[in-house]
Amino acid sequence: MLRRFNSIETPAAATPPEALPRITVQLPVYNERAVAARVIAAAGALDYPSDRIQIQVLDDSGDDTCKIVDQAVAALCRQGLDAVVVRRTERTGFKAGALDAGMLTATGELVCIFDADFMPRPEFLRQLVPHIQDPKVGCVQARWSHENRDESALTRAQATLLDGHFVIEHKVRHDAGLFFNFNGTAGIWRRAAIRDAGGWQTDTLTEDLDLSYRAQLAGWRFVYAPEVVSPAELPQSLAAFKTQQHRWAKGSAQVLKKLAKRIYNSSTPLPVRLEAFIHLSSNVGYPLVLALSLLLPVVHLHGPLVGDAAHLAIFVLCTLSVMLFYERGQRALGRGVLRRLGDTLLAMSLGIGLCVSQSGAVFAGLFGTRGVFERTPKRGGYRALARGLPGIELTLALWLGWAAVCAARAGLWGSLPFLALFTASFLWVGGLSLWEALAVQVGSSRRFAKAQSSRRSPGEGSRV
Repeated sequence: MLRRFNSIETPAAATPPEALPRITVQLPVYNERAVAARVIAAAGALDYPSDRIQIQVLDDSGDDTCKIVDQAVAALCRQGLDAVVVRRTERTGFKAGALDAGMLTATGELVCIFDADFMPRPEFLRQLVPHIQDPKVGCVQARWSHENRDESALTRAQATLLDGHFVIEHKVRHDAGLFFNFNGTAGIWRRAAIRDAGGWQTDTLTEDLDLSYRAQLAGWRFVYAPEVVSPAELPQSLAAFKTQQHRWAKGSAQVLKKLAKRIYNSSTPLPVRLEAFIHLSSNVGYPLVLALSLLLPVVHLHGPLVGDAAHLAIFVLCTLSVMLFYERGQRALGRGVLRRLGDTLLAMSLGIGLCVSQSGAVFAGLFGTRGVFERTPKRGGYRALARGLPGIELTLALWLGWAAVCAARAGLWGSLPFLALFTASFLWVGGLSLWEALAVQVGSSRRFAKAQSSRRSPGEGSRV
């Protein structure tokens, strides 16, 4: 993969204004009071002929977001833009259902989608539309950037993980003629491709991945444009990030189960089919990491299977490829050496620490039901449900830490890098999960006490 990677490409030639096709910009929204107005205003500021753009806000909200959306859309209408709100009586199919409902009244031959936490720049459509001028192209995906990358160690780790996906993975798959996926936002679909592939379907939690594979199996070509960037916000809390990653992992497993037979029987070249299976099954790595975490101390308790030098060599070989992958992505974005190293280690630690919650997601996707689409909480007071048990992660940290002490006493220095990395990873993820859970509990108790106090009559507190 790294051998095939060159660099981020130069922009495509601009499309003459008279040749610009009509486009519908869809903004799926669900209880996004903190960011709804911002993304609607950004859509209204897109540099595109006003007679060739329609803006749809697909609002499934059940709180005061509805009022915010109505006001923001009304402001666009006063500017002379074709902007509408699409609401449903029932949230059937979650985001996929909302996108499908929007297609009923969409007027564009192209459909651009932005999640509520994205902030598209005015030039976005002008930069991306030239990539989909070929009628055989069904979808074009832009690269994500991260507005709050430096907010915390958690956001730095998230950004590094995503940069590896967008800077390296997507580009290499695209350049090699392999299947890759639309990421649910910051991309443009050809409406005919959506229709030809069977439309938005609601039987998986990753409707974007599902439709991407169905469209490519139907013969549509996908284009990746890494030079076109759309800023977005990363989840600020570990609970929110776990919710997002759980949905992605479970949904990927569901798509694998749904499309495996179709991929196997397709007429696409064998290398493309093999890599498609690898791509869709990549989250199986989480249960394997969890199994490794449990077995490492057992191996040391019963004596090493290989020598000390061999342990060190295995550690270097197993981790070097991962480190190079993420480091190369950061280098392509111009990060300094120390920053690249630090962020790469953070990303690896976060990935290891997530294996408890992600393993459950993979098994649920392969053997369970569809489940509920849990949106990733943004700013504005929304909270994610606790995902996974920090007690399990902290217990694993103790288990591996104890094994590290035993290895040091036995002089197994080659084993220590493995054990230290895994111990630190579970300690960070488990400790942060516990801290967030306690903070939520304390905050809820304080709000309850304040609410109870406000219900008292003015003189009630002085009665005997």
